[in-house]
Amino acid sequence: MKIAIIGAGLAGLSAAFDLAQAGHDVKVYEATEQAGGLASGFKAEGWDWSLEKYYHHWFTSDDDLLGLAEELGVRDKVFFPRPETVAYYDGKFYALDSPLALLKFPGFGLIDKARFGFTYLYLKLLVKDGTHLEKDTAMGWMQRTMGPRVTDVLWRPMLEGKFGKYADKVNMAWLWARIITRTPKLGTYQGGFQAFCDELAAQVIGRGAVIEYNNPVTHVSSEDGKVTVKTDTTVEEFDRLISTTSPRLMAKIAPDLPESYTGKLEGLTSMAASVLILAIKEKLTDSYWFNLPKEAGYPFLAMVEHTNFLPAEHYGGDTLLYCGDYIDHDHEYMTLTKEEMIERFVPSIQRFNPDFDESWIRDSWIFRTNYGQPVPFVGHSKNIPALKTPLDGVWLASMSQVYPYDRGTNFAVEIGRRVAKLATE
Repeated sequence: MKIAIIGAGLAGLSAAFDLAQAGHDVKVYEATEQAGGLASGFKAEGWDWSLEKYYHHWFTSDDDLLGLAEELGVRDKVFFPRPETVAYYDGKFYALDSPLALLKFPGFGLIDKARFGFTYLYLKLLVKDGTHLEKDTAMGWMQRTMGPRVTDVLWRPMLEGKFGKYADKVNMAWLWARIITRTPKLGTYQGGFQAFCDELAAQVIGRGAVIEYNNPVTHVSSEDGKVTVKTDTTVEEFDRLISTTSPRLMAKIAPDLPESYTGKLEGLTSMAASVLILAIKEKLTDSYWFNLPKEAGYPFLAMVEHTNFLPAEHYGGDTLLYCGDYIDHDHEYMTLTKEEMIERFVPSIQRFNPDFDESWIRDSWIFRTNYGQPVPFVGHSKNIPALKTPLDGVWLASMSQVYPYDRGTNFAVEIGRRVAKLATE
Protein backbone atom coordinates (compact mmCIF):
# COMPACT_ATOMS: atom_id res chain seq x y z
CA MET A 1 0.00 0.00 0.00
CA LYS A 2 0.91 3.63 -0.36
CA ILE A 3 0.99 5.12 3.14
CA ALA A 4 1.48 8.67 4.42
CA ILE A 5 2.69 9.48 7.92
CA ILE A 6 2.43 12.93 9.47
CA GLY A 7 5.28 13.63 11.86
CA ALA A 8 8.88 12.39 12.04
CA GLY A 9 8.90 12.02 15.81
CA LEU A 10 9.52 8.61 17.35
CA ALA A 11 5.92 7.46 16.84
CA GLY A 12 5.93 8.39 13.14
CA LEU A 13 9.40 7.03 12.46
CA SER A 14 8.68 3.77 14.32
CA ALA A 15 5.55 3.27 12.21
CA ALA A 16 7.51 4.11 9.05
CA PHE A 17 10.28 1.66 10.00
CA ASP A 18 7.85 -1.27 10.23
CA LEU A 19 5.77 -0.29 7.20
CA ALA A 20 8.79 0.19 4.93
CA GLN A 21 10.25 -3.08 6.18
CA ALA A 22 6.97 -4.79 5.20
CA GLY A 23 7.32 -3.46 1.65
CA HIS A 24 4.86 -0.60 1.69
CA ASP A 25 5.45 2.69 -0.14
CA VAL A 26 5.89 5.15 2.74
CA LYS A 27 6.18 8.94 2.82
CA VAL A 28 6.71 10.88 6.06
CA TYR A 29 5.75 14.57 6.23
CA GLU A 30 7.63 16.58 8.85
CA ALA A 31 6.92 20.26 9.55
CA THR A 32 10.41 21.04 10.90
CA GLU A 33 13.91 20.59 9.57
CA GLN A 34 14.84 17.54 11.65
CA ALA A 35 13.63 14.19 12.95
CA GLY A 36 12.69 13.59 16.57
CA GLY A 37 9.66 15.74 17.37
CA LEU A 38 9.61 16.61 21.08
CA ALA A 39 12.65 14.34 21.56
CA SER A 40 14.78 16.31 19.10
CA GLY A 41 17.92 18.18 20.09
CA PHE A 42 20.39 20.81 19.00
CA LYS A 43 24.16 21.16 18.97
CA ALA A 44 26.01 24.38 19.80
CA GLU A 45 29.40 25.24 18.38
CA GLY A 46 32.13 23.24 20.08
CA TRP A 47 29.82 20.44 21.26
CA ASP A 48 30.41 16.82 20.26
CA TRP A 49 26.98 15.67 21.44
CA SER A 50 23.54 17.15 20.87
CA LEU A 51 21.37 18.32 23.78
CA GLU A 52 17.64 17.66 23.98
CA LYS A 53 15.40 20.71 23.70
CA TYR A 54 13.18 19.23 26.41
CA TYR A 55 15.01 17.12 29.00
CA HIS A 56 14.61 13.40 28.38
CA HIS A 57 15.89 10.11 29.64
CA TRP A 58 15.02 6.44 29.26
CA PHE A 59 14.32 3.81 31.90
CA THR A 60 15.55 0.23 32.12
CA SER A 61 11.87 -0.80 31.85
CA ASP A 62 11.49 0.84 28.39
CA ASP A 63 11.16 -2.46 26.54
CA ASP A 64 9.70 -1.02 23.33
CA LEU A 65 12.40 1.61 22.93
CA LEU A 66 15.21 -0.78 23.84
CA GLY A 67 13.78 -3.43 21.54
CA LEU A 68 13.79 -0.97 18.65
CA ALA A 69 17.39 -0.02 19.45
CA GLU A 70 18.27 -3.73 19.29
CA GLU A 71 16.63 -4.03 15.84
CA LEU A 72 18.51 -0.95 14.65
CA GLY A 73 21.77 -2.52 15.79
CA VAL A 74 22.56 0.32 18.18
CA ARG A 75 21.63 -1.17 21.56
CA ASP A 76 25.29 -0.96 22.60
CA LYS A 77 25.06 2.83 22.34
CA VAL A 78 22.35 3.02 25.03
CA PHE A 79 23.72 3.33 28.58
CA PHE A 80 22.29 3.90 32.04
CA PRO A 81 24.06 6.12 34.57
CA ARG A 82 22.68 6.49 38.10
CA PRO A 83 22.57 10.25 38.80
CA GLU A 84 21.27 11.80 42.01
CA THR A 85 17.67 13.03 42.02
CA VAL A 86 16.64 15.16 45.00
CA ALA A 87 13.45 16.70 46.40
CA TYR A 88 13.00 19.89 48.43
CA TYR A 89 11.90 19.67 52.04
CA ASP A 90 12.06 22.29 54.78
CA GLY A 91 14.73 24.39 53.09
CA LYS A 92 17.02 21.52 52.09
CA PHE A 93 17.30 18.87 49.37
CA TYR A 94 17.15 15.15 50.04
CA ALA A 95 17.53 12.11 47.81
CA LEU A 96 14.34 10.05 47.54
CA ASP A 97 15.35 7.63 44.80
CA SER A 98 16.09 4.48 46.80
CA PRO A 99 14.75 2.57 49.85
CA LEU A 100 17.80 3.65 51.88
CA ALA A 101 17.24 7.30 50.97
CA LEU A 102 13.61 6.99 52.05
CA LEU A 103 14.65 5.58 55.44
CA LYS A 104 16.97 8.54 55.98
CA PHE A 105 14.45 11.17 54.87
CA PRO A 106 13.52 13.37 57.87
CA GLY A 107 10.15 14.46 56.45
CA PHE A 108 8.42 11.15 57.22
CA GLY A 109 7.92 9.35 60.51
CA LEU A 110 8.23 5.58 60.86
CA ILE A 111 4.52 5.02 60.21
CA ASP A 112 4.68 7.27 57.14
CA LYS A 113 7.65 5.31 55.80
CA ALA A 114 5.93 1.99 56.43
CA ARG A 115 2.75 3.12 54.66
CA PHE A 116 4.81 4.46 51.78
CA GLY A 117 6.78 1.23 51.44
CA PHE A 118 3.82 -1.15 51.59
CA THR A 119 1.71 0.94 49.19
CA TYR A 120 4.58 1.40 46.76
CA LEU A 121 5.29 -2.34 46.68
CA TYR A 122 1.58 -3.06 46.23
CA LEU A 123 1.40 -0.76 43.21
CA LYS A 124 4.71 -1.89 41.77
CA LEU A 125 4.40 -5.64 42.22
CA LEU A 126 0.76 -6.62 42.68
CA VAL A 127 -1.30 -4.31 40.47
CA LYS A 128 -0.88 -5.67 36.95
CA ASP A 129 -3.42 -3.37 35.31
CA GLY A 130 -4.13 -0.16 37.18
CA THR A 131 -6.74 1.20 34.77
CA HIS A 132 -9.46 0.56 37.37
CA LEU A 133 -7.76 3.14 39.59
CA GLU A 134 -8.92 5.90 37.24
CA LYS A 135 -12.15 6.22 39.24
CA ASP A 136 -10.13 7.90 42.04
CA THR A 137 -8.01 11.01 42.03
CA ALA A 138 -4.32 10.43 42.63
CA MET A 139 -4.36 12.91 45.50
CA GLY A 140 -7.33 11.30 47.25
CA TRP A 141 -6.10 7.72 46.76
CA MET A 142 -2.65 8.55 48.11
CA GLN A 143 -4.10 10.35 51.13
CA ARG A 144 -6.10 7.24 52.02
CA THR A 145 -3.21 4.80 51.49
CA MET A 146 0.16 6.46 52.01
CA GLY A 147 -1.39 9.05 54.32
CA PRO A 148 -1.76 12.87 54.43
CA ARG A 149 1.86 13.47 55.42
CA VAL A 150 3.43 11.56 52.52
CA THR A 151 0.89 13.04 50.11
CA ASP A 152 1.52 16.62 51.18
CA VAL A 153 5.32 16.31 51.21
CA LEU A 154 5.84 14.15 48.12
CA TRP A 155 2.86 13.71 45.79
CA ARG A 156 1.06 17.04 46.09
CA PRO A 157 4.09 19.16 45.05
CA MET A 158 4.72 16.85 42.09
CA LEU A 159 1.11 16.89 40.90
CA GLU A 160 0.73 20.64 41.42
CA GLY A 161 3.99 21.34 39.62
CA LYS A 162 3.07 19.13 36.68
CA PHE A 163 -0.65 19.83 36.34
CA GLY A 164 -1.20 23.20 38.03
CA LYS A 165 -4.89 23.91 38.62
CA TYR A 166 -5.78 20.37 37.53
CA ALA A 167 -3.66 18.66 40.22
CA ASP A 168 -6.64 17.57 42.33
CA LYS A 169 -8.40 16.12 39.25
CA VAL A 170 -5.64 13.86 37.89
CA ASN A 171 -6.58 10.20 38.28
CA MET A 172 -4.69 7.48 40.13
CA ALA A 173 -4.29 5.19 37.11
CA TRP A 174 -1.89 7.72 35.60
CA LEU A 175 0.18 7.87 38.80
CA TRP A 176 0.20 4.05 39.04
CA ALA A 177 1.55 3.81 35.49
CA ARG A 178 4.23 6.38 36.29
CA ILE A 179 5.31 4.50 39.41
CA ILE A 180 5.61 1.09 37.76
CA THR A 181 7.61 2.31 34.76
CA ARG A 182 10.15 4.57 36.49
CA THR A 183 13.55 3.19 37.48
CA PRO A 184 16.46 4.73 39.45
CA LYS A 185 18.84 4.25 36.52
CA LEU A 186 18.26 6.79 33.74
CA GLY A 187 19.24 6.00 30.19
CA THR A 188 20.58 8.02 27.30
CA TYR A 189 22.24 7.51 23.92
CA GLN A 190 25.78 8.15 22.75
CA GLY A 191 25.74 11.48 20.96
CA GLY A 192 22.38 12.49 22.42
CA PHE A 193 18.78 11.63 21.58
CA GLN A 194 19.04 13.47 18.25
CA ALA A 195 21.71 10.98 17.20
CA PHE A 196 19.26 8.14 17.91
CA CYS A 197 16.47 9.88 15.99
CA ASP A 198 18.83 10.50 13.06
CA GLU A 199 19.87 6.84 13.05
CA LEU A 200 16.24 5.74 13.03
CA ALA A 201 15.42 8.18 10.21
CA ALA A 202 18.41 6.95 8.19
CA GLN A 203 17.31 3.33 8.53
CA VAL A 204 13.73 4.27 7.60
CA ILE A 205 15.08 5.88 4.41
CA GLY A 206 17.36 2.88 3.87
CA ARG A 207 14.28 0.69 3.75
CA GLY A 208 12.86 2.75 0.90
CA ALA A 209 10.71 5.32 2.70
CA VAL A 210 10.81 9.05 1.94
CA ILE A 211 10.97 11.77 4.61
CA GLU A 212 10.04 15.30 3.53
CA TYR A 213 11.27 17.89 6.02
CA ASN A 214 9.96 21.47 6.22
CA ASN A 215 6.71 20.33 4.59
CA PRO A 216 3.80 20.60 7.06
CA VAL A 217 0.48 18.99 6.14
CA THR A 218 -2.33 21.53 5.90
CA HIS A 219 -5.32 19.40 4.90
CA VAL A 220 -6.41 15.75 5.02
CA SER A 221 -9.51 14.27 3.40
CA SER A 222 -10.78 10.80 2.49
CA GLU A 223 -13.04 9.76 -0.38
CA ASP A 224 -13.65 6.58 -2.36
CA GLY A 225 -11.04 4.63 -0.41
CA LYS A 226 -8.27 7.18 -1.02
CA VAL A 227 -6.74 9.66 1.42
CA THR A 228 -5.68 13.02 0.02
CA VAL A 229 -2.85 14.84 1.77
CA LYS A 230 -2.20 18.51 1.01
CA THR A 231 0.73 20.70 1.93
CA ASP A 232 1.50 24.25 0.82
CA THR A 233 3.28 22.86 -2.23
CA THR A 234 1.94 19.36 -2.93
CA VAL A 235 -1.23 17.27 -3.22
CA GLU A 236 -0.94 13.46 -3.14
CA GLU A 237 -3.24 10.44 -2.73
CA PHE A 238 -2.57 7.49 -0.42
CA ASP A 239 -4.23 4.26 0.66
CA ARG A 240 -3.62 4.95 4.34
CA LEU A 241 -2.67 7.88 6.54
CA ILE A 242 -1.19 7.74 10.05
CA SER A 243 -1.09 11.08 11.85
CA THR A 244 1.13 11.51 14.90
CA THR A 245 0.20 15.16 15.47
CA SER A 246 -1.46 16.60 18.56
CA PRO A 247 -5.22 15.94 18.74
CA ARG A 248 -6.08 19.61 18.24
CA LEU A 249 -3.91 19.89 15.15
CA MET A 250 -5.54 16.74 13.78
CA ALA A 251 -8.98 18.31 14.22
CA LYS A 252 -7.76 21.39 12.36
CA ILE A 253 -6.20 19.67 9.34
CA ALA A 254 -8.98 17.08 8.95
CA PRO A 255 -12.16 19.19 8.91
CA ASP A 256 -14.25 16.32 7.50
CA LEU A 257 -13.97 14.38 10.75
CA PRO A 258 -17.42 14.11 12.35
CA GLU A 259 -18.21 16.21 15.40
CA SER A 260 -18.46 13.07 17.56
CA TYR A 261 -14.73 12.49 17.00
CA THR A 262 -13.46 16.08 16.85
CA GLY A 263 -15.34 16.74 20.07
CA LYS A 264 -13.10 14.18 21.76
CA LEU A 265 -9.99 15.61 20.12
CA GLU A 266 -10.78 19.17 21.17
CA GLY A 267 -12.01 18.10 24.59
CA LEU A 268 -8.64 16.70 25.62
CA THR A 269 -6.72 18.95 28.01
CA SER A 270 -2.97 19.41 28.02
CA MET A 271 -0.39 21.55 29.76
CA ALA A 272 2.10 23.66 27.83
CA ALA A 273 5.83 23.31 28.55
CA SER A 274 8.55 25.94 28.79
CA VAL A 275 12.26 25.17 29.12
CA LEU A 276 15.10 27.67 29.53
CA ILE A 277 18.54 26.14 28.94
CA LEU A 278 21.70 27.84 30.19
CA ALA A 279 25.28 27.04 29.28
CA ILE A 280 27.36 28.35 32.19
CA LYS A 281 31.08 28.50 32.88
CA GLU A 282 31.15 26.83 36.30
CA LYS A 283 29.66 23.75 37.93
CA LEU A 284 26.58 24.80 39.93
CA THR A 285 25.73 21.79 42.16
CA ASP A 286 26.55 18.11 42.67
CA SER A 287 23.06 16.75 41.91
CA TYR A 288 21.33 16.05 38.60
CA TRP A 289 17.62 16.61 39.12
CA PHE A 290 15.93 18.97 41.62
CA ASN A 291 12.17 18.63 42.15
CA LEU A 292 10.94 22.04 43.28
CA PRO A 293 7.60 22.75 45.01
CA LYS A 294 5.91 25.96 43.92
CA GLU A 295 5.16 26.94 47.52
CA ALA A 296 8.92 27.14 48.16
CA GLY A 297 9.06 30.14 45.84
CA TYR A 298 10.81 28.62 42.84
CA PRO A 299 9.52 29.93 39.49
CA PHE A 300 9.98 26.57 37.74
CA LEU A 301 9.11 22.93 38.45
CA ALA A 302 12.53 21.36 37.93
CA MET A 303 16.14 22.44 37.77
CA VAL A 304 18.22 19.86 35.95
CA GLU A 305 22.02 20.07 35.85
CA HIS A 306 22.50 17.92 32.78
CA THR A 307 26.27 17.76 33.12
CA ASN A 308 25.89 15.96 36.45
CA PHE A 309 24.31 13.20 34.32
CA LEU A 310 26.63 13.30 31.31
CA PRO A 311 30.19 14.71 31.31
CA ALA A 312 30.66 18.34 30.35
CA GLU A 313 33.42 17.27 27.96
CA HIS A 314 30.72 16.21 25.49
CA TYR A 315 29.55 19.83 25.42
CA GLY A 316 32.78 21.73 25.04
CA GLY A 317 33.24 21.97 28.81
CA ASP A 318 29.95 23.83 29.33
CA THR A 319 27.88 23.20 32.44
CA LEU A 320 24.31 22.83 31.18
CA LEU A 321 21.20 23.71 33.18
CA TYR A 322 17.54 23.18 32.37
CA CYS A 323 14.90 25.31 34.11
CA GLY A 324 11.64 23.65 33.09
CA ASP A 325 7.98 24.03 33.87
CA TYR A 326 4.54 22.82 32.82
CA ILE A 327 2.21 25.79 32.54
CA ASP A 328 -1.16 26.93 31.21
CA HIS A 329 -1.24 27.87 27.54
CA ASP A 330 -1.79 31.55 28.37
CA HIS A 331 0.99 31.72 30.98
CA GLU A 332 3.45 34.59 30.58
CA TYR A 333 6.33 32.12 30.12
CA MET A 334 4.92 31.39 26.67
CA THR A 335 5.58 34.97 25.55
CA LEU A 336 8.39 36.39 27.70
CA THR A 337 11.68 36.88 25.89
CA LYS A 338 14.68 34.74 26.73
CA GLU A 339 16.30 37.72 28.44
CA GLU A 340 13.21 38.33 30.56
CA MET A 341 13.15 34.67 31.58
CA ILE A 342 16.81 34.77 32.61
CA GLU A 343 16.22 37.89 34.69
CA ARG A 344 13.25 36.16 36.35
CA PHE A 345 15.17 32.95 37.09
CA VAL A 346 18.61 34.19 38.22
CA PRO A 347 17.62 34.82 41.89
CA SER A 348 16.25 31.27 42.18
CA ILE A 349 19.35 29.74 40.60
CA GLN A 350 21.42 31.62 43.19
CA ARG A 351 19.56 29.66 45.88
CA PHE A 352 21.42 26.58 44.63
CA ASN A 353 24.76 28.37 44.57
CA PRO A 354 25.08 31.95 45.92
CA ASP A 355 28.18 32.56 43.81
CA PHE A 356 26.15 32.30 40.59
CA ASP A 357 25.41 35.48 38.66
CA GLU A 358 24.67 36.39 35.04
CA SER A 359 28.38 36.63 34.20
CA TRP A 360 28.49 32.83 34.43
CA ILE A 361 26.10 32.48 31.47
CA ARG A 362 27.92 31.79 28.22
CA ASP A 363 24.85 31.04 26.08
CA SER A 364 21.15 30.36 26.47
CA TRP A 365 18.16 28.91 24.59
CA ILE A 366 14.44 28.73 25.18
CA PHE A 367 11.98 26.14 23.89
CA ARG A 368 8.21 26.11 24.31
CA THR A 369 5.35 23.89 23.19
CA ASN A 370 1.60 24.03 23.71
CA TYR A 371 1.38 20.23 23.72
CA GLY A 372 3.66 19.31 26.59
CA GLN A 373 1.70 17.11 29.01
CA PRO A 374 -1.75 15.54 28.55
CA VAL A 375 -4.00 15.84 31.61
CA PRO A 376 -5.77 12.57 32.60
CA PHE A 377 -8.96 13.27 34.54
CA VAL A 378 -11.02 10.80 36.60
CA GLY A 379 -12.60 8.23 34.27
CA HIS A 380 -10.26 9.35 31.52
CA SER A 381 -10.40 6.16 29.44
CA LYS A 382 -13.79 7.20 28.05
CA ASN A 383 -12.24 10.45 26.77
CA ILE A 384 -9.53 8.80 24.65
CA PRO A 385 -10.22 9.00 20.90
CA ALA A 386 -9.90 5.74 18.97
CA LEU A 387 -6.72 5.17 16.96
CA LYS A 388 -8.92 4.52 13.91
CA THR A 389 -10.65 7.76 13.00
CA PRO A 390 -14.08 7.78 11.32
CA LEU A 391 -12.40 8.85 8.05
CA ASP A 392 -11.73 5.85 5.84
CA GLY A 393 -8.05 4.91 5.90
CA VAL A 394 -7.08 7.60 8.45
CA TRP A 395 -5.47 6.78 11.82
CA LEU A 396 -4.27 8.89 14.75
CA ALA A 397 -1.46 8.00 17.18
CA SER A 398 -0.74 10.79 19.67
CA MET A 399 0.79 10.89 23.14
CA SER A 400 -2.72 11.53 24.50
CA GLN A 401 -3.58 7.96 23.50
CA VAL A 402 -0.85 6.07 25.39
CA TYR A 403 -2.92 6.44 28.59
CA PRO A 404 -2.70 5.36 31.36
CA TYR A 405 1.01 5.62 30.71
CA ASP A 406 2.76 8.97 30.74
CA ARG A 407 3.91 10.50 27.47
CA GLY A 408 7.46 9.61 26.58
CA THR A 409 9.71 8.12 23.92
CA ASN A 410 9.11 4.49 24.90
CA PHE A 411 5.35 4.77 24.50
CA ALA A 412 5.76 6.81 21.31
CA VAL A 413 7.60 3.83 19.83
CA GLU A 414 4.94 1.41 21.13
CA ILE A 415 1.93 3.32 19.78
CA GLY A 416 3.65 4.01 16.44
CA ARG A 417 4.37 0.33 15.83
CA ARG A 418 0.93 -0.70 17.10
CA VAL A 419 -0.96 1.65 14.79
CA ALA A 420 1.22 0.63 11.82
CA LYS A 421 0.12 -2.97 12.37
CA LEU A 422 -3.54 -2.06 12.84
CA ALA A 423 -3.66 0.19 9.79
CA THR A 424 -2.43 -2.56 7.47
CA GLU A 425 -4.34 -5.56 8.84
